[in-house]
This record gives sequence, structure tokens and C-alpha cells, in this order.
Amino acid sequence: MCGIGGIIGTNCQSPEKVRILTDMMRSMAHRGPDGEGQDGDEYHVFGHRRLAIIDLEHGHQPMLSNDGNLVLVYNGEIYNYQKLRQQLLIKGVRFRTFSDTEVLLKLLEAHGSSGLHRLNGMFAFALYNKQERYLLCARDPFGIKPLYYTVTSEGELLFASEIKALFFHPALSVQLNQTALFEYLTFQFCLEGSSLFQGIHAVPPGHTLEWRHGWEQPRIQRYWTVDYTINDRYSEDYAVDHLILLLQDSVRQQLVSDVPVGCYLSGGLDSGVVTSLSAMHLAEGLHAFHGRFTETPSYDESHHAQAIADQYSIDLHVVTPTAKQFVDLLPGLIHAMDEPAAGPGLFPQYLVSKAAREHVTVILSGLGGDELFGGYARYLVAYLEQCLKGEIFETREEGRHILTLESIITNLPLLRQYVPMLQSFWQEGLFAAMDRRYFRLVDRCHLLSTLLHADLVSQYDPETIFGAFRDIFHRAATGSYLNKMTAFDQVTLLPALLQVEDRVSMAVSLESRVPLLDTRLAAMAATIPPRIKYKNGELKYIFRHAVRNLLPPSVMQRKDKMGFPVPLNEWWHAGQIREFVLDTLLSERCLGRGIFDRHALTRLLEAKNFRFDRQVWGVLSLEIWFQQFFDGYYASKRIVS
Repeated sequence: MCGIGGIIGTNCQSPEKVRILTDMMRSMAHRGPDGEGQDGDEYHVFGHRRLAIIDLEHGHQPMLSNDGNLVLVYNGEIYNYQKLRQQLLIKGVRFRTFSDTEVLLKLLEAHGSSGLHRLNGMFAFALYNKQERYLLCARDPFGIKPLYYTVTSEGELLFASEIKALFFHPALSVQLNQTALFEYLTFQFCLEGSSLFQGIHAVPPGHTLEWRHGWEQPRIQRYWTVDYTINDRYSEDYAVDHLILLLQDSVRQQLVSDVPVGCYLSGGLDSGVVTSLSAMHLAEGLHAFHGRFTETPSYDESHHAQAIADQYSIDLHVVTPTAKQFVDLLPGLIHAMDEPAAGPGLFPQYLVSKAAREHVTVILSGLGGDELFGGYARYLVAYLEQCLKGEIFETREEGRHILTLESIITNLPLLRQYVPMLQSFWQEGLFAAMDRRYFRLVDRCHLLSTLLHADLVSQYDPETIFGAFRDIFHRAATGSYLNKMTAFDQVTLLPALLQVEDRVSMAVSLESRVPLLDTRLAAMAATIPPRIKYKNGELKYIFRHAVRNLLPPSVMQRKDKMGFPVPLNEWWHAGQIREFVLDTLLSERCLGRGIFDRHALTRLLEAKNFRFDRQVWGVLSLEIWFQQFFDGYYASKRIVS
């Protein structure tokens, strides 16, 4: 796990360009405390910060080919690097190290971008051909590892693992991307390739970036996609057997490390599966890390985590974040994120990561199962409406793939806590087209619209945002509503969650791995018939069935899916965070930005029945982001440790 950055242009060996790159890399020192390096010539200068995980004595970067023509900087882990190394050895390729970095370099040297299809891992890299002045960048299929780029007015291409690093180039200034702001207000994340900074883009997951000397803009191309062709030969038993084998192999591969490895353990299904499989594979005792709040039982899952730990003799470390830590840490966490966070879970996740780093250097996470196998309650809401529509109008939009109202009824108690959402959802647009209905389930702008400044509201075009949503929603070649929903979330929500995963772990120099996000698992999940994958409307049915013998019955039978809730409302009413929030949101610089309506925001915060909900979090997160990046910080290009 590392930080990478570079400049492609002219006069790149000048003291000024070297200083710029040095500042860029210093701003990402947390990503790689174990080493640093640079390589450059007239047309490029690359930098690297290393967190040593594999082949600790070697594998330093930038890494050059034997003839010195190719230079690689790379962030991530290639889990099948040993197999790829053997394949290359058979073909006569010789290695100087035992690192996955050299395997990646030799693979790209031999096969170019076509070699990307052989990789199983998480990665973002830049490979430069000095003779041809050609740059190839790529990002892993899910976007586990970040990679941002921009083209300056002088025609230089810059790339880096974090957005903040790019602003150390004097040709760049911090400017708001208003289109992306509307996307954030709608979804609480930006859509593919967008960022809230004008001119700064993310290489989308599963895409390459190519750049040659003299080009005005880079070329972005997709190299990996999911095939949603349903395999009707799948039986439930076969799907279960194949799935557990893939899960075991993915965890086994991702446990390979030359430094200590641990697991996040929330007490839920996904992290429990990853942790239990890890405990089975490791010869020595496993350390797991859990975060909890003790304000009310609804915030405390520690007894579930402890049950898993007891079953596998795992050493469980429990962290209890406080309101004071929230106030003290939140501005720095938003700064680490580069963009506003979709939810407050980044705060406890950071503290759990910090605790983990005291014991391990690599951590395995359960992220990804909900997006691959259908774990969100809104999928059940969507299918409830789909079933009602089918029964009332005697239609079957998905043919034999659709659930029946009779089959879904037994799982409806899961929606009890979502009754307010159901009431709002069905006020209008009932039984509309699939894309309209799912857009309404993920659209959060209605929560913020009453707080937005009139000038901003006048510029907001919901149909434009819906059009961008629709293009992604229908990209997956499938008639299954479930697959369309999960496909959309995999390319939009999932990268936003992975951004949190990356930033909070990298902030403490901890490598986070996500075994559920294996391309083989994703390919399998996409082809399982929805009637099996989502049987009777049970969230993650096939996944739950496959892992049913791994976890204690008390965990398998849980009905209280929690995520990582933070007791912000309780802290507000106890007076623990009120002053911080009011000072932030009722400050003149916040009220004068032209983003929020002064009177509406004041009324909300001063209301007697005030509740600190997701709407308030969205406002707070956005305002702190403005403070961190627009209120003079980067005008001075100052670096903080």
C-alpha cells in the first residue's frame, strides 16, 4: 500500500518540478512511511511513498525495467502475483526481487494493457515508456485504490493517489465543480469520474488512462466489466458450493503478507465471514478490531462480535469513540477524505483503524457483500413495490425472475424501521418505471432542498441528474431489477465507500484489503439467477446460505442490520457536540457561501424538536469540506503532518 504521484510534461528535471513533486509526495507521507523514491527525465518525474508489505527489503519504487526504458509506480497488492510470477518464469522472464511490484512491471512489459485481465488484486499504477513518451495508468475493477488526474493549462498531466497532492502544482487552483456538487447533494457522492473540484477527475474503476506527448486530453477506456448474462444451469446447491470455495480462496490469497494481518469485526455477516475464514487459515492467533458506542443498546454490536471471537479464539480489541473525539477529529478526517463523506461512519472507522495499527499493518474488511449480493433494505422496498405492481396490473416485468408477493411477505418485518422512508417513497411516483423508482430510493436531495439557497435551487435540474443516473442504471445488460440496482451501486456507491476505507486506513498507514471484492465473486454473483440469489426477498439469501455454518446462530439470525451508526442525535441533546455544530453551521462564512439558505438553516438548528439526522450530517460534512479546501488552506500550499 503506497502513495504515488507524477508529472508528465516538459522540463521535468528542473528544480521547480522536482520541488513540486516533492511537496506532492510529502503531503501523502502517511500512505508510505517506510520509504520514498523519485525517477525523472526531461518529460516525466514520478514519486512514490512505500508502506512495505511484501518483500520488505526489495520492491522499492519507482521500479525500472532492465533496460531502464519503463518506469512504474504502483499502489496496491496483486494477490495472484506468485502464480503470475511462475507463468512468466516459464516463459524465460527473470526477476531480481520477490515483490508483486516487479511481477506487475514484467507482466505489463510482456503484455501491455491486455495483461490487466490476468490480475487479481487492488491497484492503481502509472507506467511510463520513456522512448515513446507514453503513459499508461489503470485502476482496479472496483476502485479499491484511488487515482486522480488533471491536465494543467500548460498542457501537463498530473496524477496522484489523493486530490490534495495535485494542488501543490502552481498552475492549479481550488475551484468548485457545480455539476458534481449537484450530484453530491443528490446522492451524497459524485458519479463516475467526477470530483467536487473543477478539472480534477478520478480514473473510474476498471478503466485505463492513456497519454502521449502532445495530446490535449488523456484517453479513458474501460478494460473490465461484469457480464450479467444469467446462468440458468445454476442450482441453489451448486451456487452455494461454488461460492464458499471462492470465498475461502479469496481470503486465503489476501492473507499473504510479510507483516502482521488482522480483521475488522463489526458483528455483522460480512465482516464475520471474512474474520472466521481468516481464523481458519492462520496458524497463529488472529487479532480483530471492533468499534461500539454505549449510549444505547441500538449502537452496540459488541456482543455479536464477541460471540464470533469466542467461537474462533480470536483476540478482540474493542474501541469506544467519544463525542469529544468526534469534535476534535472530524475536520482532519474530512481533510483526509479530500471530499465530503457520505456518512459519519468514517469517524469510528478511523479510530478502529488507529487501534488496529498498534498491532497489525494489514487489515481485512467485509466491505462489498451488500453491493454484490443484495444486502440493502432499499432493494426489499423496491421489490415490494415491484410485487404489488405485478399483482395489481397482472404484469411481470422480469418474467420468471421476479419475486411473488406471497414469497416476499415473510421478510417484510425487516422494513419496520424504514416505515418513514416507505411513507415518503410512496407519496408520488408509485409504480413508475424501474429507473424512476430506484432513483427516488437513492435521491437524497429532497432532504437538503429546503435548506439550499434559492440561487442554487434555481440552477438545479433534476432531469439532468436523473439522465446521468439513468445512463448508469441501464448500462448493465440485464432485465433483472435486482441486478440493475446492485450494478448501479457497484459503480457509484461502492467506490464512495471504498474511498472512506482507503483514507481512514491510510491516514494511520494501515493497508485495508477487501476479500469480498474479488472479480471471481463478482462474476459469479452477476450470473446467479435472481430467483436464487434473492430467494423470497431475503437480503443476500445465497450468500447467507453459503456461510450459514461459519457463524454463531445468534449472528446468522440477526434482523437488526446496523452499518456503523454514530449517536450524533444523542450527543447533540446531551450538549456534547452542539457548540461545535452551531459554531460551524451558523458561522458567517457558512451562511455567506450561497450554498444554504440562512434563515432555513438557522430555523432547523434552533428548532425545539431538532433531530441530528442524515440531512444535518450532509450539511455539516459539506461545510467542513469548504473550510478545509476553500478557506485559504491551499492558497498557501501549506503541508501539515
